[in-house]
Amino acid sequence: MAEDENPEKRMEGYLGKVATGPRMSKDLTREEAEDGLTLVLDGAVSPIRSALFLITTRIKLETEEENLGFWQALDKTTMKRTVPLESLCQVADAFDGFERVPYFGFYVIPLLARMGLPTYGHSALPHPPKFGFTFEDILQNHYGIQNTNYDSRVTALIKHRFGYLGTEACHPKLEALRDLRREIVKRPMLATLEKMLMPLTAKQNFLATNYFHPGYEVSMLAVAQASSFDRVIIGNGMEGGTLYGVHKKAKVFLKNKEGEQEEKVFGCADLFGDEAGTRILSAYTALKETPASRETIAEGGERALKGETHPALELIACQATTVLWLLGRIKEPSQGLSEARALLQTGRVYESLMHYLEDLKNNI
Repeated sequence: MAEDENPEKRMEGYLGKVATGPRMSKDLTREEAEDGLTLVLDGAVSPIRSALFLITTRIKLETEEENLGFWQALDKTTMKRTVPLESLCQVADAFDGFERVPYFGFYVIPLLARMGLPTYGHSALPHPPKFGFTFEDILQNHYGIQNTNYDSRVTALIKHRFGYLGTEACHPKLEALRDLRREIVKRPMLATLEKMLMPLTAKQNFLATNYFHPGYEVSMLAVAQASSFDRVIIGNGMEGGTLYGVHKKAKVFLKNKEGEQEEKVFGCADLFGDEAGTRILSAYTALKETPASRETIAEGGERALKGETHPALELIACQATTVLWLLGRIKEPSQGLSEARALLQTGRVYESLMHYLEDLKNNI
């Protein structure tokens, strides 16, 4: 690859490899993949060629080497900050959001912090094809937080030990592709890799994320190894999220910085016992009849954080405890679940969320 060669000419060469049909397409090297996506992120080639690059690499099916190159392009253009925390967990669900059963991951974030693990939700305003509900969508469009300033978000996170961060703040080049992604309709490789970026760094860093289609976890594990996360959880939770083991048995992969890899298969009854497992599954079943909307998600989430009786309380406690167990922060899941439920019932988690939102509204 000649760095000084005309960008359009370089992209023409990459498209010549990846956009020649199911039998004739060729794979890119890691360096070519990184350069190609960098050209797209920098706006160095036409929108048509950018769209073709994004969609044809997905149709061809990306190789592990290509995904590593794409991730490197995204990583090097991420705006990064260091935070003065001993540990930090990033929860990154699908950036196109949720639209089926109400999902309360937004309200798990402050609970994890109250249970001793500073945590933030990394997301964006919803992308295609779902245009569902994301952390950032709930924050901006339900709670009216229009403050997307990076400094404010980081300051609030440090103060409250939890928060939410969107690509508007930490990855403007990725955010600038929003209209292009809408036009191509289907998920490009960005949907796989944007969940694995690391805008914030503490002394020890964790990631909990998801895969939906079997096979993508292979490249994600390779990216996890190349990243600076100390421990990465990649699982097939509900609707491709990080609520693992409720709607079905979860297959979860864990990768440590040292290269150690582990696979766990479990359901909520396996972790918490039959009685608690039945309670959690009953809560999920009850919610299946409830239409997913910002209002139903917020109502259930807030009622749970206030300690009121609502199916969301069981699911929020389950999700937080499972993440802590997978990260090795608790040893006994059933005891952790009891502690999570008891903490929710005090109402203090709700107070934490309200104080955080007030600070963001006041441009802390």
